[in-house]
Amino acid sequence: MILETFVDPALAQVSYLIGCQQTGEALVIDPARDVTPYQEAAARHGLKITQAAETHIHADYVSGLRELCAQPDSENNARMIFSAEGGTDWQYAFKAGDMQPLHDGDTWMVGSIQMQAVHTPGHTPEHMVFLFTDTLAADRPMGIFTGDCLFVGDVGRPDLLETAVGIAGAGSKGAAEQFESLQKLKQMPDYLLVFPGHSAGSACGKSLSAVLSSSLGYEKLSNLALQFDDAIAFSDWLLSGQPETPTYFAVMKRVNREGAPLLESLSEPEQLEGFILRDALAEGQVIDARAADEFNEAHIAGSLNIPAAQRFPVYAGWLVDYVRPIYLICDPGVVRSLTRHLRSIGLDNVVGYFSPPEVEEYDQILPTITIPEVQDLLEGGALIVDVRAKSEYDEAHIPGALHTFYGTLPTQLEMLPADHTLLITCASGIRGQIATSLLQQHGFENVLLIDGGMDAWQASGLPVRSSDQAAVQ
Repeated sequence: MILETFVDPALAQVSYLIGCQQTGEALVIDPARDVTPYQEAAARHGLKITQAAETHIHADYVSGLRELCAQPDSENNARMIFSAEGGTDWQYAFKAGDMQPLHDGDTWMVGSIQMQAVHTPGHTPEHMVFLFTDTLAADRPMGIFTGDCLFVGDVGRPDLLETAVGIAGAGSKGAAEQFESLQKLKQMPDYLLVFPGHSAGSACGKSLSAVLSSSLGYEKLSNLALQFDDAIAFSDWLLSGQPETPTYFAVMKRVNREGAPLLESLSEPEQLEGFILRDALAEGQVIDARAADEFNEAHIAGSLNIPAAQRFPVYAGWLVDYVRPIYLICDPGVVRSLTRHLRSIGLDNVVGYFSPPEVEEYDQILPTITIPEVQDLLEGGALIVDVRAKSEYDEAHIPGALHTFYGTLPTQLEMLPADHTLLITCASGIRGQIATSLLQQHGFENVLLIDGGMDAWQASGLPVRSSDQAAVQ
């Protein structure tokens, strides 16, 4: 048996290839949109991808299920394996040539590897986990692909259909179902290896570990979610403290259900000359992906700075819309990578890019301010705006700071006093950088970025306060 793990650190998404060396068949679990890594791995192991399965319809990235199973006129399409549980609203709308719907308890083979589906609603109504057994070596399962039901150190949040899609009451219903699903897992053998669909950094849970796999026995001992015996207490705990729901999640759920356009049908962005940059701003959205120091020194007014960092698609997913064309300002060498990141969350309308020399004539700056200068401005009536997640703000913030999460900032602009100097902070810089450029984009003139953010503030020994405590050092 071959088992290989694939991680997209930008989205904290984990997928798997499991294959039978004897028959040369392979199955991909929860594939990302770019399926090239799976195809390369299969070829390296002398396997052919004959099946692709999903634990549920994803809300946080574009699935590669259609890429593997629904290519037109392809003899190499894999069998599409999916949950038939949860009701008709949670079934795929697109078709593949070879489709295998699964119900609770169903089994199927990948060569000599037996797979078994277990319906585990909670994160979503249709969610399943997959047990796998290498029948050439044992008659008992070796492990379980848990998708977004069970993570290392956490469980999948049940409220996305409410917070992202707008289905009232879905969070409480999902929490009750998640409790029952976990009871199923708790009855399974401790020796089972656990292979989840996400790791730390995903918004599909609130305390995921950075460790990629575990054992079910260890999770029973250490995972707080598995310590509850009371469904109501579990629901209260599970629904509290979840991270902000990214705005793009609602789009992903629809795109994956309907089937995203095949990558081969998308055009690659063209390199453009600087003289049309203002036209690009007028008709679309310009993402300046240069490093923060380059953007701060000079940029074109109206552009949004999202540096080409590891979390680039998540930052973009909060703030970039799916309708208007997208233009990039970046080094030509990173265009392909940035385009791939944007397409991983369905932002397909990337029509062109400008290399940095094309924007040298523009002189808008993004001013920064040091910690000693902050205190002087506060005495003059400036206001600190903290753009971190609410959980971070609640734990410790600068006394008097206003909390406005960077991802929802466009909907909260009226809350900010345009006649005040606004001092923007996050943990160390990148979210504050994005928020400051966004405020400039919306016409705020007296806005400055606190250099080093909260890390620098606390390193200076200045007071912070939690949301339920007095100011502390």
